[in-house]
Amino acid sequence: MNADVGALLMSSVVWDNHACMPLRSQDVSFLPQLQRHRAAGFHAVMLNIGFADMSPEAHFEMVVSLRRWLSQRPHEYLLIRGTDDILAARESGRLAVGFDIEGANAIGDDLSRVGKFYELGVRWMLLAYNRNNRVGGGCQDVDQGLTDFGRELLAEMERVGMQVCLSHTGHRTAGDVLAEARRPVIFSHSNPSALKAHPRNIPDELIRGCAATGGVVCINGVGPFLGANDTTSATFARHVEYVARLVGPQHVGIGLDYVYDIQELIDYIETMRHTFPPDLGYDLVPSFVAPEQLTEIVGLLLEVGFSSTDLQGILGGNLLRVASEVWR
Repeated sequence: MNADVGALLMSSVVWDNHACMPLRSQDVSFLPQLQRHRAAGFHAVMLNIGFADMSPEAHFEMVVSLRRWLSQRPHEYLLIRGTDDILAARESGRLAVGFDIEGANAIGDDLSRVGKFYELGVRWMLLAYNRNNRVGGGCQDVDQGLTDFGRELLAEMERVGMQVCLSHTGHRTAGDVLAEARRPVIFSHSNPSALKAHPRNIPDELIRGCAATGGVVCINGVGPFLGANDTTSATFARHVEYVARLVGPQHVGIGLDYVYDIQELIDYIETMRHTFPPDLGYDLVPSFVAPEQLTEIVGLLLEVGFSSTDLQGILGGNLLRVASEVWR
């Protein structure tokens, strides 16, 4: 490892804002692989507990299962309640773990579930996963904008302290949220469409709108959204650089969206064609930027002129800042 890269990682809080373990509440066999994140240099990671059309009950079952497994290993993991837990994990050599939800179907029509999920460690939720729901539009659907129920949800998330995320959300709905939000908003794992045209990627106007709230755009490592299934560190670094040059490095983070069980993803793509249509590039097995590419990515960003202060923010400091403003 380059000495400059090593020193930078040692002085930073390194946070991956989105990773995907198998969503099988009775099967924890993959969970020891989380140590890959820690071994790669990460101090904090957010794990998905559900997405798309999964029921509220399935989300609750998944988060309870994950919490149980992690709490049984206190010398390796620390459940995230606040930003202090992330700092404590870094100092003690553990991995801080929090949870996220991909789509407001998880709350059904009951806003009280926002607070219940927050109490269980869910720290961000995106509003619509590719397809429309009762909250608003998905990025791969005919987006009619934020609904009245969506406005109620936005207010409740801000009241509770759950971070509002707009990845996978339709661009019109995302714009509506950015216009109404009173707290910083994030794109937890989204890339600029200026570098790769795809409905899952976001235009400059939404990147600027996110930054105007004080929020952060976290770059994902999903091959079809980076380029032609290109998951080289250089391509990932290019997406980071683009957003940083557009709105400033203080509005960029990392959300790799790394999928630990690729077979589960293949099965999802096969059975959920309405969510993953082949004509949008889901007809191939996607590649992912792996946690182990962290040091190479940081080295490349140093080479193109990012300062240590810039990179400390991108690696995790920017997400810490936003969390301190939003979480309760």
